[in-house]
Amino acid sequence: MERESFEDTTVAKLLNDNFVSIKVDREERPDIDHVYMTVCQLMTGTGGWPLTIIMTPDKEPFFAATYIPKKDQRGRVGLLSLLPQISALWREKRSDLKNSAMHIVQVLKVTTRTAPKEKLNPTLLDRTFEELVNTFDPEHGGFGHAPKFPTPHTLSFLLRYWQRTGSDKALLMVEHTLEHMRFGGIFDHIGYGFHRYATDRQWLVPHFEKMLYDQALLTIAYTEAYQATRKKIFEKTTHEILEYVLREMASSNGGFYSAEDADSEGREGLFYVWTHEQIQEILGDQAPFFNAIFNIKREGNFHEEATRTRSAKNIIHLRSALPELAQTMHIAVSDLAERIENARARLYAARRERPHPHKDDKILTSWNGLMIAALAKAGSVFGRPQYIEAAAKAAAFVLTHVRTSDQRLLHRYRDRDAALQAHADDYAFFIWGLLELYEATFAIEHLETARALNEQFIAHYWDEQGGGFFFTAHDAEHILVRQKQVFDGALPSANSVALHNLVRLARMTSDPALEQKAEHLVHAFSSPVSAAGTAHTHFLNGVSWLHGPAYEIILVGDVTSRDTKRMLHTIRQAFIPHAVFVFKPTGKEADRLVSVVPYTESYVTREGRTTAYVCSNHVCKQPTTDPNEVLELLDVAEKSG
Repeated sequence: MERESFEDTTVAKLLNDNFVSIKVDREERPDIDHVYMTVCQLMTGTGGWPLTIIMTPDKEPFFAATYIPKKDQRGRVGLLSLLPQISALWREKRSDLKNSAMHIVQVLKVTTRTAPKEKLNPTLLDRTFEELVNTFDPEHGGFGHAPKFPTPHTLSFLLRYWQRTGSDKALLMVEHTLEHMRFGGIFDHIGYGFHRYATDRQWLVPHFEKMLYDQALLTIAYTEAYQATRKKIFEKTTHEILEYVLREMASSNGGFYSAEDADSEGREGLFYVWTHEQIQEILGDQAPFFNAIFNIKREGNFHEEATRTRSAKNIIHLRSALPELAQTMHIAVSDLAERIENARARLYAARRERPHPHKDDKILTSWNGLMIAALAKAGSVFGRPQYIEAAAKAAAFVLTHVRTSDQRLLHRYRDRDAALQAHADDYAFFIWGLLELYEATFAIEHLETARALNEQFIAHYWDEQGGGFFFTAHDAEHILVRQKQVFDGALPSANSVALHNLVRLARMTSDPALEQKAEHLVHAFSSPVSAAGTAHTHFLNGVSWLHGPAYEIILVGDVTSRDTKRMLHTIRQAFIPHAVFVFKPTGKEADRLVSVVPYTESYVTREGRTTAYVCSNHVCKQPTTDPNEVLELLDVAEKSG
C-alpha cells in the first residue's frame, strides 16, 4: 500500500483533503495495533496487516479493512473509489456513522471482560497435546500446512509434556520440527539466523525478514532440545543463531536491534538467493560438492513474489543431517563439516558485497528482554561466558537508558531517544530476562531488580477486579479500552510470561502473595485457555509449573570453586524446566541474599564443599555434595542422559 497508494499524488490529495492520516508503527505502538486489530476482526471477521481503520475524531472506528488496492480490482473496491464515498457519507450521514462507531466501541468493551471458568486442571494439558498431534506434519515437522511459523513456545510445551509424561511422541515432534527447520530455507545457511516464517509446507521458501524475537525464542527452544536429547545439531544451531545476533543485531551500546527487512534493491529475498552460475564463480571446483549438499539447481527453486514465476535463483537448503549426508558421500562427518564451512565462508564474504536489507535499529525493551533470557540460558547451558556478558550488557543498557526518572520502564530507544510508556510485555519479557540472568550469574542485583520491576508491574498494570495484567498502565494514554492479552501467537503473551515470572519469583523468594497472584491470573483467563489450549501453549507451561512437580534448588558454596562449577555444569546440562535456582555464597554476599531470600539463612555447606538442597512443596531432601545425586533427587537422570 505504501508504494502503490501512499506515495501516489492522486491518493495523497484525496487523503489530505478529507482525512487526518496517521501511519502507526505497530512495533512502537502495539497498544494501538491490538485494539484496532480487534475492531477489524469484529467488523470483518478477519484481520491482518496492513491494517486500515477510519475513525471519528474521538478515535471511535466506523470502517476497517486490511489491504486496499489503489484501483478497483477483482471485486475489491480501491482507494480511489472508496475515499470519496466515505467522505460523502461523513458529510451527509455523519450521525449514522457516529452511531455505528459508538456501537462498535460498546461491543469492543464487552470483548475485553474476562469471564473466569472452572479451575484449570492437568487434563487440559493432555487435550492440548492430542490437538497438536492431530495438526502435526509428520513429514516436514511443524503444525498445519502453509504458511508455517516456528512458534517455539509450542515446542517448549511439548518438551515439558514429554518431561512430565515420558511421551516419546511429544519429544519426536520437537526433534523433527527443529531439525527440518534447520535444514530448510527458513534458516540462513550462509549468514545464520532464522527468517520469520516459511510460505510453504517444506520450510523451503521463507518470508525473508529476520526478527530479533524469533532469534531469541528459537535459541531457547534449541537449547532446551539439546538439554533433553544431547543432540549436537541443536547445540550447533544455537551457536549459529547467536553468532548472527551478536554480529548483526547488537548495537555498540549493548542493546539489540529489532529486525532486518526482507527486501533489498526493492525485491524480497534478493540478498539471500543464488544462481547456479554465481556459486560456480565463487567456489570453482568446490561448486559441484556444495551444489549437491545444498540443492543448488540450474533452473532454480525460488519463485519471485512479484511475478509468481520460477527464477533461476536458489534458496540454499540441506537435504538431511550431516551424518546422513556423510554416509551417502562416503566421507567422515568432520571432513564434510570442514568443507562446508570453507565454502560457506567464501559465499558469506561474497554476499557481504551485496546491498544489504534495511536494518530496523529500534531497541525495544520487550524484545531485548527475550534476547537477554536466551543469551543467559544458552551461556549457562553451553558454558559460553561471552553470551552471559552480552546479556548483562543489554540489561544494564535498558536499566540505564530506557527508564523514566522515577525508574519505570520505557518501551523504545532509538538514536539516543528513549520514549513511549512501557507495555505489559516490556515488563514481563524484561523480568524474564533478569531472572535467567540471575540463574546464569547468581549476581543478586539481577534478582533484586526483577523483584522491584515486578512490584511496579503489579502496581500499574494489574486488574484488581478481574485479575490478570492489562496491556497498558493505569495512567497510559486512553485508547478506547484497556485490553488484556493472553493469546500466544508469534510471541507468547505478556500474561503468559508474567505467569511464569510470578511462579519463579514466588518459589525463589518463598513469597505466598506472588503464588496467589499466579493462581488468580490463571483463574482470570481460564475460559479462553480452556476453550483453545493450542492457542495458549506458553500459558499452559505456567499452569503445568503451578501443578507440579516443581523444585527449588538451593546451592551453597563459593561460586568460583571447582566444586561449584562441576555441580552447576551437571545440573545445567539437564532439562529441568520447572525448577528455580538460588545460590547462597559463603562470603559477605550471603547476608544480601538472605535479605531477599530469607529462608536461605539456615542453609550451610557440608564439609566445606558446594552443597545442594533440593526442595519441593516446601519440603527439602537431605543435602548432597554429589552432582549426580542431585539429578536423582530431581528424577531427571535417565531422561536427560
